[in-house]
Amino acid sequence: MRVGCFALVDPFATIEHQLKRIKDMGFDYADVTDNSDGGTLGVEFGFSSVISLDSNPYDVKRMFEQAGLTITAYCAHANLLDPPAPWRYGTNQILKAIKNAAAMGVNHVVTTEGDPKTEYGHRLTEDQRIFAVLDKLHEPVRMAGDYGVTLMLEPHGILTDSIAGMEKLLHGLNSDHVGINLDTGNLWLGGGDPVEFIRKFGPKIHHVHWKDLPRDMEKIRGTAFGCGMSTIPLGTGAVDIRGAFQALKEVGFDGNTTLEIAGDDNVLASHRFLQQLGAE
Repeated sequence: MRVGCFALVDPFATIEHQLKRIKDMGFDYADVTDNSDGGTLGVEFGFSSVISLDSNPYDVKRMFEQAGLTITAYCAHANLLDPPAPWRYGTNQILKAIKNAAAMGVNHVVTTEGDPKTEYGHRLTEDQRIFAVLDKLHEPVRMAGDYGVTLMLEPHGILTDSIAGMEKLLHGLNSDHVGINLDTGNLWLGGGDPVEFIRKFGPKIHHVHWKDLPRDMEKIRGTAFGCGMSTIPLGTGAVDIRGAFQALKEVGFDGNTTLEIAGDDNVLASHRFLQQLGAE
């Protein structure tokens, strides 16, 4: 089991800066993290690490290689429960991420349904939510199959944070090119049990995002869906990281994982914790 780092180490910094920092902390693996269509003012003026979905993917690959890093996944976290709109990250962006990942030789693209921001999205029934996600992911899944990429659903919303919801999505998409990116913190926050989740979906889990969350977040558990980064080291919070690691070993997982943790000391302590459990 290999451990990499989320490519958002420092705020208001370029992607080149992020990659150097990851390598300097001793990691060999990283995700393509924040991305968007077109050009970004922050990138042009040196205070953003957003990668353009319209860039030459070979330039992005070379950037990671020059930093001594291997890309393990391409993040395409979406909002699939609100209505489609030009400003909303959805099907079009996921399709671009799949093409870019394939061009770079990256096998895994991560997406999710996200948390709706509109009254429309919040009014949806469960059946309507399922339909909305299946409808918006149908073409990305077809394209993933054609490009030899696996589109991974991450626990990060009202559907994907539950075994029942994830099962319905996997059944509806019905493709060998659909898998799961387990996010330990998101799943726990949404009310799920990472160990139970691993035992249920083991063979479908192709990648892992590691997060532990503070015990005082228990009060919002089951009502909040997803958080970007943890602010504590693995093994010090409410999530059973040790149990999740062991469960992954038991189901035969031996893939790439990413630390989604803020703060150098927290990142390094988390890496040591996983190494003590048997990770590289």
